[in-house]
Amino acid sequence: MDCCTNPVRTRLFRRIASIGLFVSTLVAQTPNFATGLYPVLEQAKCRICHTSEGVASATRLQFPEADANAAKLASFGNSLVNLVDREHPEASLLLRKPTGAAPHAGGERIKRGSPEEATLKGWVTQLSKFSGTDLANALRYREFENRGLGAKSQDAELRRLTHSQYNHTLRDLLGDQSNPANQFPPEDFINGFRNQTQGQSLSPLLIEAYSTSAEKLARSAFRGGDTHALIPCKTAAANGACRSKFVKDFGLRAFRRPLDAGEQKRYEGLMARETDTLKAAQLVVEAMLQSPNFLFRLDVVADPKMKPWAAANRLAYSLVDTMPDAELFAAAAKGDLSTRAGLEKQTRRLLADARAREALNEFTAQWLRFDRLTTSSKDRRKYPLYTRDTASSMIEEARTFVSDLVWNNGNFMTLFTADYGYVNPDLATIYGVKAPARDFDRVPFPSNSERAGILGQGLFLTLTAKPDDSSPTARGLFVRTQFLCQQVPDPPPGVNTNLAAVSEAKPQTNRDRMSEHASNPTCASCHKLIDPIGFGMEKFDAIGARRDQLSLEFRGGGRGAGAGPGRGMAPRIVKLDLNTNGEVAGLPDANFSSPAQLGGVLAKTPQCQECVVKQYFRYTAGRLETLADRPVILKAVQDFRNSQFKFQEMIVSLTLLREFPPTSIAITKPEGTTHVASNYKPR
Repeated sequence: MDCCTNPVRTRLFRRIASIGLFVSTLVAQTPNFATGLYPVLEQAKCRICHTSEGVASATRLQFPEADANAAKLASFGNSLVNLVDREHPEASLLLRKPTGAAPHAGGERIKRGSPEEATLKGWVTQLSKFSGTDLANALRYREFENRGLGAKSQDAELRRLTHSQYNHTLRDLLGDQSNPANQFPPEDFINGFRNQTQGQSLSPLLIEAYSTSAEKLARSAFRGGDTHALIPCKTAAANGACRSKFVKDFGLRAFRRPLDAGEQKRYEGLMARETDTLKAAQLVVEAMLQSPNFLFRLDVVADPKMKPWAAANRLAYSLVDTMPDAELFAAAAKGDLSTRAGLEKQTRRLLADARAREALNEFTAQWLRFDRLTTSSKDRRKYPLYTRDTASSMIEEARTFVSDLVWNNGNFMTLFTADYGYVNPDLATIYGVKAPARDFDRVPFPSNSERAGILGQGLFLTLTAKPDDSSPTARGLFVRTQFLCQQVPDPPPGVNTNLAAVSEAKPQTNRDRMSEHASNPTCASCHKLIDPIGFGMEKFDAIGARRDQLSLEFRGGGRGAGAGPGRGMAPRIVKLDLNTNGEVAGLPDANFSSPAQLGGVLAKTPQCQECVVKQYFRYTAGRLETLADRPVILKAVQDFRNSQFKFQEMIVSLTLLREFPPTSIAITKPEGTTHVASNYKPR
């Protein structure tokens, strides 16, 4: 059904066309935003924070994509009217915030009295003259744009198997348990995960590793005979029918799709070079394991005949982190994955598979950055309780905690508010609780502990700390990036990020030492957005133990904290009171003074709820979300909320939406419900 026969779509396109005509006329009559104010805003670096991934993502000011064309820039410029006081233009937030005349987390971005301010004033004045109809059209056009209309999906056609997927696929294909990819060159974290398509190129070292691995695996597969029943015939010399069936059956499983005629013939010919059946099969296995058809998996295909197989690949590698099993292959062959009912049936079946728990553990490990804890070190003199075993215990607690919420269908936002943990004796000592009868049993936190959820656990508090003390900046940054999906820019080149050393003559808390971040304009714009989050968790030290005061130890006659011991002199201990008042700038009602209170803020915040969905989307899609994905993300978030935040239901929703994207979605706002069109293309 095209736009001319679909009445809903026809009305939509007529509205867009009328709005586009309005914008074109308006641009012709007013100063050019793209060559006027837009360069000023870019120079002021407003885009850094004001995007869907920026720390100001919750505000009404959202920049279009960096490569937006003139029409999109024009609509963006006009949509800024929602930041203008049309009766009193001089009081407009669009003018007062970037110039620092009104409280602005980003500080002064445009100097008052400058030519740039004059350009900004001119645009504000122009927008204040909009008529009622003009205002409605400008805001409506912006709404259509923001929801992804006209944007294109950016899924990769092929995705390389990650190291964990490579290991798991070989386990299910050959029965191999050696995990050869553990010895491959490590994968880089991009967008918070190791499986992003941007980092999936083949380096010479990785190609060599694949080749060596294929040779060893093929040899091991037939050591002692056909112990894994890969060959469909038992004759000493494989005949034509045997070769054909082996290549067809093993090729289907290795390439996760049927072989075409050319591939079938080529591998049969390779097998015919050997008269011994085992040697012939080994030759084919070695060749297939080095093929791009094995190392890369189908994700997006144009050929309708291949779409069911691509869907099976996406489903299996997303949910169980390995190749499709026999039932999923059969569903693809029968076309069951082309229907919502068939896809949902297979999705729920795979979620009940034990391998789904292992796959979720991989997502959890990357999202919560377990790797940072395994490579961290602490000052053994200050933190004698922290060992490698302690780090492993912290990881196990977090893994157990997340798994319980997911597989027992709990409210997943309890991730931030749970008044309990899963501890062993090592963690019990740090937390000040009684050790359970069995390791990692559930233990309640004391009501006065101020711990709650993942933010109160040793994992988070330790991996976001320095070797010798807590780090408010690291803790605030982790909350922004991992739990709010907001990107904070790196510090400018050449900026000294070291804090002044603490001396016995002038003992200071971290908050006092970091006051320069708030006063130095170079630092303030970002640190005002992250440090106050970390200040609210300062009652917890570098390994997550609670402290009511900061204890500073000075040795050697006042030469500074951490100085060498003075001969015959006892260390001097200075205790300082802690101000743990914190806030999450940009969120309403976001003041807190403990991890427990911060967890309550995050759990009820729409940005955090949406971020949970975004993080899983990024992990399974292998990329960041785009404007084209907004309808899918928004609908998945709605379904997540409607399910009382059950993570399994979110997985099902997101899986179905990516295969059967919505044509429109109802967005509920204070003024009513709006139906927004989608241009997301099914695979």
